[in-house]
Amino acid sequence: MNIFQLKNKIVEKLEEKRDDFLTSFNRKEEMLRVERKDNGKGLDIALSKAVDKAKNDENFIEEIVYYINETLDRMKEEDIGLDEASIYPVIRSTSFHKQNKNGDAFIVDDHTNETNIYYAVDFQNSYRLIDEKLIKSLGLDKEALRKLADQNMKQLPVSHKGETIQENDFYFINHNDGYDATRILNEEMLDSMHEKFDGEMLVGLPHQDVLIIANVRNSVGYDIMAQMMMQYFAEGLTPITSLSFSYRDKKLEPVLILGKQKNHKRGREE
Repeated sequence: MNIFQLKNKIVEKLEEKRDDFLTSFNRKEEMLRVERKDNGKGLDIALSKAVDKAKNDENFIEEIVYYINETLDRMKEEDIGLDEASIYPVIRSTSFHKQNKNGDAFIVDDHTNETNIYYAVDFQNSYRLIDEKLIKSLGLDKEALRKLADQNMKQLPVSHKGETIQENDFYFINHNDGYDATRILNEEMLDSMHEKFDGEMLVGLPHQDVLIIANVRNSVGYDIMAQMMMQYFAEGLTPITSLSFSYRDKKLEPVLILGKQKNHKRGREE
């Protein structure tokens, strides 16, 4: 499957669900634009990052179409009441858009050299990033928004699957709720894991839907973490960063790891 075949499949499957949208395709950037006919609001899908995964997983195309369909539905809604809004912080790369298509600036806070914090109104199946116009309609100032989002973030469940590879422990947080990367803001969770680790604690958020935490005990562990980060970063619909972070003293510091080892044998799962 190539980029053009993937584009055609996405459009074909979306047409089975609705007919109130228009599409355009940027060949140079390999970006599919889908927007509503009534108000021109829409979203961009980077097909270059999705084509490899779509080759091996037909369901991945269904996931993309579901995401587009839900997002287009929510873009029809203009009036959002605070009583119906669940607000969460979300992590994005520092290169992510700072304003929406209408030119309204998003609410953005600094996080690390590689990441920023945005805020979103959650609709269970999708969410909308909060901009200056929306925050006014919600009747919130920025400090109240931050506090509300932080409270909701701390209530997100945290569970993980563990795997040990050549004496290094890797933990994967993957709830598929759109806020896996957001959990990096849960300082209590990070501190709790750090206390139990006997090696260096690395944290990775390659894309929106996974958070990787590693207890690295030897040089091989750094190589494995680098390989994992590159793989997940390439596969994610909303990539964030391929760099890992060292966590100590409640601080995240970017770590550049040049992976050299390959084909590491996997050990036990926890």
